[in-house]
Amino acid sequence: MLTLVGLGLYDEKDISMRGYQAVRSADMVFAEFYTSRLIGTELHSMEEFFGKRITVLSREDVENGEMLIEAARDKSVVLLVAGDPLTATTHISLRIMAQERGVETRIIHGASISTAGPGLLGLQHYKFGRIVSIPYPQDNYFPTSAYDFIYSNYKLGLHTLILLDINPEPMTANQAMQILLEMEKIKRKNLIKSRSLIGVVARAGSPNPTVRAGYLGDLIDEDFGSPLHTLVFIGKLHFAEAEALVKLAHAPPEIL
Repeated sequence: MLTLVGLGLYDEKDISMRGYQAVRSADMVFAEFYTSRLIGTELHSMEEFFGKRITVLSREDVENGEMLIEAARDKSVVLLVAGDPLTATTHISLRIMAQERGVETRIIHGASISTAGPGLLGLQHYKFGRIVSIPYPQDNYFPTSAYDFIYSNYKLGLHTLILLDINPEPMTANQAMQILLEMEKIKRKNLIKSRSLIGVVARAGSPNPTVRAGYLGDLIDEDFGSPLHTLVFIGKLHFAEAEALVKLAHAPPEIL
């Protein structure tokens, strides 16, 4: 059996009781932290909490899947994933690969930024379009597909949840806003402006999350504290959403 267990958003204590029991009873425990990571804990704290040795896998190990699947043929194997399993296509591919090779799989879900981020801002989940990611630009590589999807969502009046790169280190909301402005210089569709309404969630799931909303030009220099950070590009607001942004995220009252 190969069991994918969601760890939730912040530290090892976010895991569900069902997930905790699966880890405690497993023969082998692995983890991957390249799709996301927990910012409120370290590996040694997790091992102490679970009473298990945890082997951290590389991206190649998980995408190849051989080590996990072979171990799960005759052992109870757990793969720990920050957030919720199956929100990354890598985990879906791993599950399909395991089942094709006759290895049973099980999923134990955890809290996800895809629901926590909008919820903390007070935005309605059904008003979101496609989720996008912003990677770090590289030499001779500056992808702008995120801009295109944000634009499509915005034209439909939908909000966009924007996930930020964590490799080699977590991207800040400030860096992401600057990258969006650079994309605007390339695409020139008048989408990303200083008066664009943006939501920022930092450290979702922690005891002290930061939740802010306002105009990009005002937020870009604001200190949101330590990572992980997430952005929302805000589309057409329902009046209840606008009220929530003002009261819960300190957005300018004029948006009402």
